[in-house]
Amino acid sequence: MTGHALGEKFAQALAAKDRDALRALLGDSVDFKALTPGTHWDSGRADEVVDQIILGRWFEPDDHIERLLHVATDSMGDREHLAYRLQVRTGSTRYLVEQQAYYAIADDRIVWLRVLCSGFRPAPDQDLSRT
Repeated sequence: MTGHALGEKFAQALAAKDRDALRALLGDSVDFKALTPGTHWDSGRADEVVDQIILGRWFEPDDHIERLLHVATDSMGDREHLAYRLQVRTGSTRYLVEQQAYYAIADDRIVWLRVLCSGFRPAPDQDLSRT
């Protein structure tokens, strides 16, 4: 699988909050570091990255990812770049979340991953009746 395809699959799996698909994209041992507003994340285990960080803290059960708005992939030397934007609803409030990621692949899995997150930013249109 190409690096671009792997990145797109990661963004799609995240948007679907698909634990099994996310887990399958990461190597069992993954060098993971991330920055979100106010917190630095660090892990070496794929299960921890998916269950405790991405789906445990970043996008909790009450956070409904309504759609994947944008995905872009590119190569940067020996790394891959992934950018994606999500529309997320928590209760009656809609947010936009954008993340930038750089990653390296071995055996068709992500083994090195760095993520920078915008945090939950208020969406311009908060009227949920328009959906």
